[in-house]
Amino acid sequence: MKTARFHSPALKKRTSLCVALLAGLAVSGSALATEDINLTWNGITLYGTVDVGVGYQNHGTDYSPDMYYGLEYLVSKNSNKAVTSITNNALSQSKIGLKGVESIANGLDFVFAVEMGFNPASGSVSDALKALTYNNGRALSDQKTAGDGSRAGQIFNGQGWAGLSSKEWGTLTLGRHTTLLNDAIGKYDPQGGAYAFSVIGYSGATAGGGNTENTRADDSIKYTYKNQNFRAGALWQFGKNSGSPGDGGQVNVGADFGGLSIDGIYAFKNQSVAAGSLSAAQLALPGISHDSLAATISDNASWTLAAAYKVNEALKLSGGFERITYSNPSNPLAANFETLGGYHIAFVNNNAFARDKVLKVTWFGGKYNFDKDWSLGVGYYHYDQNDYHTASVNGQVVGAPCSDASAAQCSGNLDALSALVDYRFNKYFDVYGGAMRSKVSGGLSSGYLHASVLSTAAGIRFQF
Repeated sequence: MKTARFHSPALKKRTSLCVALLAGLAVSGSALATEDINLTWNGITLYGTVDVGVGYQNHGTDYSPDMYYGLEYLVSKNSNKAVTSITNNALSQSKIGLKGVESIANGLDFVFAVEMGFNPASGSVSDALKALTYNNGRALSDQKTAGDGSRAGQIFNGQGWAGLSSKEWGTLTLGRHTTLLNDAIGKYDPQGGAYAFSVIGYSGATAGGGNTENTRADDSIKYTYKNQNFRAGALWQFGKNSGSPGDGGQVNVGADFGGLSIDGIYAFKNQSVAAGSLSAAQLALPGISHDSLAATISDNASWTLAAAYKVNEALKLSGGFERITYSNPSNPLAANFETLGGYHIAFVNNNAFARDKVLKVTWFGGKYNFDKDWSLGVGYYHYDQNDYHTASVNGQVVGAPCSDASAAQCSGNLDALSALVDYRFNKYFDVYGGAMRSKVSGGLSSGYLHASVLSTAAGIRFQF
């Protein structure tokens, strides 16, 4: 069986202890479980998801045992041949976690959560950056599914935080968090962030405010508050560490009005890291390890407005818009630093955006419940990228504007449409099937082997 990569014997030992702890609590929880599978013991709850199935792409890449979505459901640069394979996490990330609540004073609780995402089809801990290292030096047609991500083989690659919670004053936690923007994107995505059926679920660019590594924030403090129909939140990431060198922040304000729910989010991240595989030329240089990666560094900022409306008990509509700006970092990073999961960044590009790149993301769709068991979800997703091929130098425009595939910096678009049918046997077990067609044009298709992909997936999911 394929196993996750351990970066040291100490880490391997800690992982074994963690797995033993989770298994022990599972046994204890099972012994105390009621008929509704409530795995709570002394205020600590064991929870999890297992999602496995079969996928097909007319232009795809081979299954990756490390990348959490397994197959490339969205059109990508290396989308190549027809692929049919066992896969995982098409509808939701498989995971196991612990969460707890302990009262410490009247109206004040201690709370915590730790969570690990995994790939049931391979038995591996989800590790996006390990998938990238596999493609180092390989031609596009010889690559496996891969992409950057915030789950990079850490023991708790989902979340790991603790803090205090009060119904009156809100919740304040410290640690590794899913960000406010990530929370909102999942809430207002008509396909619920499904890897196989949602562009903004598959690619973390939207939920990460530009780069997918930023969907989760290490070394951060998060505050959320709710008062009747009003809610607000703030997050600060300190940065200045090997896994996340730049600081970042987010603010969220939202409210509910009858069947209407709406949220607005501002997010920024300095020295944001977008990791990628090494080219053959980079890998061939002396002293370069096959486990190293390259990275593009940028300062990112985004504004997001998203809403949902419950038409009736059967139909819910949702959608949103985000404007993301990428700029060259005000404080460039030198090569040879460690990013998430301890992976070595051997090459950096601090000058990818002579002119700011602006990516506008629009999405909308709905979910219709035919009855308590059957549902149908439909979603449409659109990217609009500006032409950042040109730049202004001393008041003079340098470079000719472009909107074709001659360069990745030319203006371009991505469009995707998906449909998903889900049947729930009960609140723990469901089966699903669906399809997504995605296509790119202009600069967003530069260097692609194929400009469109039709993907389908079907599977089973168990949640507890």
